[in-house]
Amino acid sequence: MKKVDLEKTILRKVGEAIGRFKMVRAGDRVAVGVSGGKDSLTLLEALLQLQKRAPIDFSVCAFTIEQGKFLAPINPVGEYLRARGIDWTYVEDAPSLDLLTDQPDHGCDVCSRFRRRAVYDVARKLGANVIAFGHTADDFCESFLRNAMFTGRISALPPVTWSRKREFRLIRPLVYVTENLTRAFAAGLGAPVIPCGCSQKTGTVRRTLRDMFADIEKDYPFLKETLLSAMGRIETGRLLDTRFLDLDNGGEEAGFFEEAQEFVTIQSH
Repeated sequence: MKKVDLEKTILRKVGEAIGRFKMVRAGDRVAVGVSGGKDSLTLLEALLQLQKRAPIDFSVCAFTIEQGKFLAPINPVGEYLRARGIDWTYVEDAPSLDLLTDQPDHGCDVCSRFRRRAVYDVARKLGANVIAFGHTADDFCESFLRNAMFTGRISALPPVTWSRKREFRLIRPLVYVTENLTRAFAAGLGAPVIPCGCSQKTGTVRRTLRDMFADIEKDYPFLKETLLSAMGRIETGRLLDTRFLDLDNGGEEAGFFEEAQEFVTIQSH
């Protein structure tokens, strides 16, 4: 895909997500979490472009939290952003760095909890009321399958949610953008990409799901788009959650099946 077409595609998909889920509103100050990877850099660029074209006024700034897990110094990313006149804040989170020494085998949940506290602190200092994260369509699909297959819940990442005290609106504008698009777009930006060591882990559920997607998509290239569509078209009456099923007003048909079940139960004993 040509660079111009790629940019149009991403801006259209991000614009669709922002409009559908009311992610950005007049007067918002949006702080973008830049991890140094392709997804967050794509998100930042998309929001900056939409800021110029949107019918409402909102501002965009960027920040990076250092937790000691980047595979290379993050400085080149900061130099790239500042050279473009982008407001970027870098913070070394001391508690996260201490965690690497005190609990070197800590899990993702602990790391996430430390990062969330640091993100809120930075956003507060930046005067932001909205925090944007670079989760892509891939992340939404993986979350959906991971929860269904390993936790027994039908759920995924929310496109919009709030911090516990409703101090910040948390948004994920790349919900409709797949990683093959962010990969190509980030490469076209010429921005330095600094991966996080966590993304390189093997033998994890996430890696297993990614490999599974890659294999199935050889025959069904629009698999992620179909899954995203499914997440937005839930037929509650065709699932097993009794909160959404009409179990008391089924009439004679329901009574027939109840009697049939009693017969099966008696015969089985």
